[in-house]
Amino acid sequence: MNNIQMKGVSQGKGPEGSSAQHRAHSPNNDPSEDGNSGDRADPSSQGDLKLLDGEKTQANAKEVTYLCPFSGPVRGTLQITNYRLHFKADDDPPFTVEVPLGTIYRVEKIGGTTSRGENAYGLELYCKDMRNLRFAHKQENHSRRIIYDKLMIYAFPATNSKPFFAFSYKERFDINGWDIYDPEKEFQRQNVPNECWQITRINEKYELCDTYPALFAVPASVSDEDLKKVSAFRSRERIPVLSWVHPKNSASITRASQPNAGLVGKTRNKDDEKYFQAILDTNARGHKLIIMDARPKINALANQAKGGGYEMQENYQNTELVFLDIANIHVMRESLRKLKDICYPTIDDVHWLTNLEGTHWLDYIKVILSGAVKIADAVDRCRMSVVVHCSDGWDRTSQLTALAMLLLDPFYRTIEGFEVLIEKEWTSFGHKFQQRYGHGDKNHADDQRSPVFLQFIDCVWQVTKQFPCAFEFNEHFLITVLDHLTSCLFGTFLYNSEYQRVKEDVKVKTVSLWTYINTRLMEFKNPLYAPHLHQHVLFPVASMRRLDLWTRYYIRWNPTMQPQESEEQRSRELHFLCEQLRQKCEELEREILARTSVEVPSTPDAMSVNSNQSQQWAQSSAV
Repeated sequence: MNNIQMKGVSQGKGPEGSSAQHRAHSPNNDPSEDGNSGDRADPSSQGDLKLLDGEKTQANAKEVTYLCPFSGPVRGTLQITNYRLHFKADDDPPFTVEVPLGTIYRVEKIGGTTSRGENAYGLELYCKDMRNLRFAHKQENHSRRIIYDKLMIYAFPATNSKPFFAFSYKERFDINGWDIYDPEKEFQRQNVPNECWQITRINEKYELCDTYPALFAVPASVSDEDLKKVSAFRSRERIPVLSWVHPKNSASITRASQPNAGLVGKTRNKDDEKYFQAILDTNARGHKLIIMDARPKINALANQAKGGGYEMQENYQNTELVFLDIANIHVMRESLRKLKDICYPTIDDVHWLTNLEGTHWLDYIKVILSGAVKIADAVDRCRMSVVVHCSDGWDRTSQLTALAMLLLDPFYRTIEGFEVLIEKEWTSFGHKFQQRYGHGDKNHADDQRSPVFLQFIDCVWQVTKQFPCAFEFNEHFLITVLDHLTSCLFGTFLYNSEYQRVKEDVKVKTVSLWTYINTRLMEFKNPLYAPHLHQHVLFPVASMRRLDLWTRYYIRWNPTMQPQESEEQRSRELHFLCEQLRQKCEELEREILARTSVEVPSTPDAMSVNSNQSQQWAQSSAV
């Protein structure tokens, strides 16, 4: 954790273990071990806490007690900055508790002026990373009001019409993570444009659909006028557009929103039907177009009453409609609430399996992963193109297209490729990060919040568990992405659409999460990664017997659930051993080449045999 912990904070043991166990990942100003951190300005400091460039202390409160749920009260100092809450215990050696303010979704006052008891008066903070933190204040110090007021201002900037901290964070890096995703470059990687697909600029000013990217690919046979007609029949004007095309069989994955079919599905749109035929025609080998509707059929029927619905097969020739039965955002939100209840602060070991089953969390992970496998199977094995949609096409649709593409394309299993995948299928296609995770909004009861992206990352983790050598990134990488999903330190997950991020000039005024990650790549690399063995399509088993609860994420704050050796430490050791083995292989290759050059007669035939043997040995050593 050396590249994540704040420089200058004591690493002593505390009631919950080392200080590293209390913090979400935060960049520091130390040079990383791999030397890729670049030049950094010296951070300002306040006490022992080294502040980030742009971070300022807003309040300090001494004689505050952290009510540790595992080992009892701990006295210390509480510090609030415009980025985070930081508690340092007075114990020697001290430990720290830290949380980015963006991760806090609710602040409650505990007790009043008439409260009795040493720790009955204070604050409780509810966090998006599965924690609750409770602090007790002395009434006579009047520190609670100051801390509460500062938290309500800086934890909820959107409510207070203030900018996110990402706009204040001014650290400079040698690379620019915003450059990682270029839509035209990614289309070129997929050999688009071609005779079947074109890149259209009809949405360059976000006038056709303000939740779609400026550039996207559509069938080459359709005109801009056709697209305008189709958009009028699709929810939120989100027409079917290309996500991925198979490099060998030309089958494709396209994404969309539901059709505005209306009650009983009577409303037809000939332009929409022709458009689906145009998608089918891009795949010369496909005789049928598969429509994967992410919703349960009963939910799709209910949407008809609101003017939505699904494609009637009698109207859409040469199509097959499949419902994938993924529940809506409200069901998923309730499932996560139940999961948090059984994970924090205490775990009922006797009834653990029963309680876990009652959350249905793994059931939903299974259904999502199963849907992605069906899409990958249809595209790769059956050579049929697939159209994916849910209701609006920015939640379950993103889960399915991104997961299917991860299974189909080994590029997306690299660190760079996964960053591209998130930028492409999530941020550019309008997943509502700000609304789903309540960035800067104090309305914790908002029913539009839902752990959609968390479920996607959980599914990715499940696949990495089944194929441990197929991914360049490690578990630490996935957890870091989730930590900064809510931290509001970087601009990557701010706002609800590409249009809003362009309007707020996010790429100019904030730092990308990929900037931070790509300056310390060794920290996030999987030492078991063997790309030459995993260029094929992955088909994970989407079965309950193969799924596990991701304890290193959901229960990481409980000291009884933490491994004695961190993943980062094991990863560094494995990287070191791999490097030693690589050097040894190279040394042995040189010895063999030297011996054979001396021992084999210098005839043309012998030299040819010697060269072939050396090449074969080098290839086998590389494998």
